Amino acid sequence: MLHTGLILSLGICTLASCVSQKNNATDGQDSLRIELAEGQQELLKEYPMLIKFTGIVEDNRCPKGVNCIWAGVAVARIEITEKTANTISLNLATTEMEKRGYQKSATSNGYTFLLHDVSPYPTAEQRAPSLKGTYKITITIHRNKTTSPD
Repeated sequence: MLHTGLILSLGICTLASCVSQKNNATDGQDSLRIELAEGQQELLKEYPMLIKFTGIVEDNRCPKGVNCIWAGVAVARIEITEKTANTISLNLATTEMEKRGYQKSATSNGYTFLLHDVSPYPTAEQRAPSLKGTYKITITIHRNKTTSPD
């Protein structure tokens, strides 16, 4: 009798684990991670939009090998064009600093755009101005869940 209860409990736990893994996989389908080179645009099949990395509007990150008081920030500008909407521009920063207007993510038309990385990173020999045209960004686009009125 004790063995039957133990086996039944293990079966329930296994089933619950499978359901949890299925839910996590479904949640991942609402996000897309992409890399764009400066000036590159991409028509996304997953979402009805065209996204373009227009360039870096600010890069004052402390170069590698240099001691700085502040780590600095890079700000990337992206343009999003949807079928039913006008083109919008968003600035995404490598640092979240509300007082200075820096934000790592922005939301527009039911999507959240999150900046993960800006490369290359400036060095003492190759400062930000010389990197123009060579930048790449990695962003995640997340489709926000909408709630329907009851």
